[in-house]
Amino acid sequence: MAPLVTSGDVDSAQRRLAGRVRRTPIVRPGPGSFGVDVELVLKLECLQHTGSFKPRGAFNTVLSADVGPAGVVAASGGNHGAAVAFVARALGMRAEVFVPELCPQVKRQRIAQLGATVTVGGAIYDDAQVAATQRAGDTGALLVHPYDAVTTVAGQATCGRELAEDMPDVDVVVVAVGGGGFAAGIAIGFPPPARLVTVEPDTSACLHAALAAGRPVEVEVSGLAADSLGTRRVGEVPWTVLRDRVDTSVTVPDGAIAAAQRALWQELRLVVEPGGAAALAGLMAGAVPVAPTDRVAVLVCGSNTDPATVAGPAPAR
Repeated sequence: MAPLVTSGDVDSAQRRLAGRVRRTPIVRPGPGSFGVDVELVLKLECLQHTGSFKPRGAFNTVLSADVGPAGVVAASGGNHGAAVAFVARALGMRAEVFVPELCPQVKRQRIAQLGATVTVGGAIYDDAQVAATQRAGDTGALLVHPYDAVTTVAGQATCGRELAEDMPDVDVVVVAVGGGGFAAGIAIGFPPPARLVTVEPDTSACLHAALAAGRPVEVEVSGLAADSLGTRRVGEVPWTVLRDRVDTSVTVPDGAIAAAQRALWQELRLVVEPGGAAALAGLMAGAVPVAPTDRVAVLVCGSNTDPATVAGPAPAR
C-alpha cells in the first residue's frame, strides 16, 4: 500500500494552518554540546502553542471537517488534549478530552484551563481512545485522533517542511515515536536523502516492534514517557509512511531520557518532558548511528511537565 498521506494533503494543511501555528525556531547549540561530536541542530517544537507539536494536526483535522453543535472529542495522554482544547477555544467549539489514569496532573490542569471537559477513561491511552470513540458515536461530536488520521499526519508534516526549508542540508533527522503521527509527518515533510532515525523508550516501542515483525503489532506500555509515547500499536496511517522510510529504529532506557531532560535544562535552560527529550536521548546515549561529519537535526517535541522534575537534582543511583 502506498503512503496514505500525500504532498497535496500537506499543501492543504499549510494553507489551513497559516496564521494559526507558530513557525518554531531551530537552535545550533555548538560544538561538543550534549556530549556528541556532530554538527547538531535542535528544532524546538516544544515552543509551539500548548507546548507541543500537536496543534498542527488538531487544527488541520478540525478545519477539514464540518463540526456540529456537539463539538469535538479526543483521547490523549495530555499533549493532544491540550491542543484540541486550544483549537476548540480558538474556533468557538465545545471540547471533551478523555485522559488515562497515568496522565500527569499538570497536563490535566492545562487541558481544563484551555476550556475542555476532562474525563478519565481507563488506565492507559488506548483505553481512553476507546472511551472517546464511544462518546463520539453517542453524541455526534467530531473525533480528533492524535495520530491515526490523514489530516493529523498532514498537519504534523508542516513541521517537517519547516525544518527542510531551514536546514535543507541535514544528513540525519531524529524523532521520537508514540503512535507514529509526528514521525510520519516529519518523514513526509523532510524526504530523502536525509536519513530518518526513530527513537522510542525500551518499555513502549510499538514502531520498533512493527518494523521487526513487518506489520503493526501490540506491545506492552510503561515507563517514564508513557503519557506521551505509550501506545500499544502504531497507527495504520503512519505505518504506511514509516514502514519504508525509517532508516534506523532504536530504543532507549528511561535513564537516558531523564539524562537528556537534565541536559536540555543545563545547556539551554529548556524544560522538556520525557517524550520531548527522547529523540535527543537516543543521540546522547550513542544509539543513533551517526558519523562525525554528519549534520544531525533532532526534534524536541514537548514541554508539558512539572519544571521541578527537570530542574531539580539528578536522582540518586
